[in-house]
Amino acid sequence: MAIRAEHLTYIYGKGTAFEQYALRDVSFEIPDGQFVGLIGHTGSGKSTLIQHLNGLIRATEGTIYVNGRNIYAPDFDRKKLRTQVGLVFQYPEHQLFEADVFSDVCFGPNNMGLAKEEVEKRAREALQMVGLDESYDRQSPFELSGGQKRRVAIAGVLAMHPDVLILDEPTAGLDPKGRDEILDQVSALQAQRGLTVILVSHSMEDVAKYADRLIVMNAGSKVLDGTPKEIFREYRKLESMGLSAPQVTYVVQRLREQGIELSRDITTVSEARDAILKLLGKGSAC
Repeated sequence: MAIRAEHLTYIYGKGTAFEQYALRDVSFEIPDGQFVGLIGHTGSGKSTLIQHLNGLIRATEGTIYVNGRNIYAPDFDRKKLRTQVGLVFQYPEHQLFEADVFSDVCFGPNNMGLAKEEVEKRAREALQMVGLDESYDRQSPFELSGGQKRRVAIAGVLAMHPDVLILDEPTAGLDPKGRDEILDQVSALQAQRGLTVILVSHSMEDVAKYADRLIVMNAGSKVLDGTPKEIFREYRKLESMGLSAPQVTYVVQRLREQGIELSRDITTVSEARDAILKLLGKGSAC
């Protein structure tokens, strides 16, 4: 499912003394099946932007097109849009409310008017996708760990079979193991089902590892848009906006300053390891 935003502007408190621009003339297009990282410091407009993509917020100015159709058109079904463009909020508590895990995951498919058998089938599949077995079915979602709550929230969206999965800081507060497990599962789902994924994250390591493309927001505007390698070459510009590159970028830069011939395009630890081993192999062969 392709999404196109044209000249999006959103103003909080328009016409009041508290008027504030959250988005300013933002345009982009995301094709089917792309894994996009959306980055920017707190207050840059990331969360406001993603809430436009499934119609939760209506733009003050500008338009969003989904598969070529204007979502603000009078005949456009925005309720259906929210099953096609699934949004997982930063705090899973904001979307968990049923008495037990299985009922919570069933809620979305139930709302779509599906038969009971299909609802339960989708819920079971979605829970398996996020690594939760039947032992969690009758547990209260509010008694789970932070990582487990996030898995349930993601399963609740996946059970609606969305074409686009939007994740707002899905690994906030998790330990490295829990973070890697969730993002590895999302990446596998993206590959298996051809999902379009939009990942909002403060972790440059995560977006460098998983994303095909990065969109950088600053003060409500889109300031950079490209592959992770293209974006992280601009690490000085990122720093001026309160961001950074992955730590390995700085390590590689220091090694380059010492005369070690490493590519400026290295953005992950595995790439750095392979490049260094290759250099060592050349050295030992001489």
